[in-house]
Amino acid sequence: MRRLFLAALALPLLLVAACATAPAPDPSGDSLDAVARDYVALILEIGEREPGYVDAYYGPPEWAEAAKANPREVPALIQGAASLTGRLNALSTRGAEPVVVQRKAYLLAHVSAAAARLRMIGGERMSFADEAEALFGVRPELKPLTAYDPILARIDALVPGEGALADRVSAFRTGFIIPTDRLQAVFDASIAECRARTIRHIPLPANERFTLAFVTDKPWSGYNYFQGDAASKIEINTDQPIFTDRAIDLGCHEGYPGHHVYNALLEKTFVVDRGWVEMSVYPLYSPMSFVAEGSANYGIDLAFPGDEAEVFEREVLLPLAGLTGAPVEEKDELNALVRQLARAEYTIADDYLAGRVNREDTIAKLSKYMLTTPERAAQRVRFIETYRSYIINYGLGRDTVQAWVERQGPDRWAGMETLLSSQILPADIL
Repeated sequence: MRRLFLAALALPLLLVAACATAPAPDPSGDSLDAVARDYVALILEIGEREPGYVDAYYGPPEWAEAAKANPREVPALIQGAASLTGRLNALSTRGAEPVVVQRKAYLLAHVSAAAARLRMIGGERMSFADEAEALFGVRPELKPLTAYDPILARIDALVPGEGALADRVSAFRTGFIIPTDRLQAVFDASIAECRARTIRHIPLPANERFTLAFVTDKPWSGYNYFQGDAASKIEINTDQPIFTDRAIDLGCHEGYPGHHVYNALLEKTFVVDRGWVEMSVYPLYSPMSFVAEGSANYGIDLAFPGDEAEVFEREVLLPLAGLTGAPVEEKDELNALVRQLARAEYTIADDYLAGRVNREDTIAKLSKYMLTTPERAAQRVRFIETYRSYIINYGLGRDTVQAWVERQGPDRWAGMETLLSSQILPADIL
């Protein structure tokens, strides 16, 4: 069945939509549409119990007002999630097209994640890997930190000098720090380039747009707040210095072909064209975040293949930042190695969240294995404290998305568009 589903997704999306048929009416009178409406209510009410849980909502305003006016208590919401699961399992999709079968699977997976989050809100604690699997549908491998030491040794040879390796790497990167008064110009150019490269391959709604703001005192480096109607608010955190290559990363990740494109395509494909209301709400702790973050990170390499990011940084961004002579090629080689260290963070977070390692030692380990300053490491601890196992969605998500997209054929942009316009689950792309 999964093979059949993925084959259907490879067709043009409009063709899939045209051939989709609904299952036979359920004798009880229930339907996927009815469950989807109650699912949205559930997610909105959870958002009233946990600020930040609802990452985006662009459905009817009165639904949000109703959730705010009378949200159920956590035990009642847990019962509500169990009821939705029972209703979904009782609905037959026999004779339905693959996209309808997938719709049921998508709802089941997201209700399951909502139930797990509700248990956490109620006080349940899981191991790092159990939590990640319950919320995002993927179980990460937690390797011992010694597994990453050979990568550190390679970086040590690449960045010679005296002192701790993290200090040497941080000093090397200072030549790429964007002056505060140049941030707007650098980010404007970077996002414009990310957009131009994306729209050459993926048609976007004619009214898609975004605003950009610089903020402080956040646990993250960048955030996309999707507003609905194909509009996003992108915020960039300036608590720590920002490097020129990071402007490319954030322009792609938060904008094009990352979160802004993903949300705009989901809205167009499902909410506008099909009226599938479940896609009008985005619960942060859900399987869709694995696809969202993974595709946003993979989108950087998709938009700037080979050495194209290096060339754009050297020829456009560095002059805009007023920087000259920075060794871009050596930095890119360094970044490629640092990427291989990304999953060391999962092991560090597991130890910290389980209480096996204190905050000070966690900062030291993050500084060592992320090759960053203690200040940046402390900011990352704040992120881990806030979002916990969500961190798997970046590195593991990226690698999983890349492998799936590149299995679809030589046109990687076509595979990416399919992914961004679908209800594909992590289980479908692993």
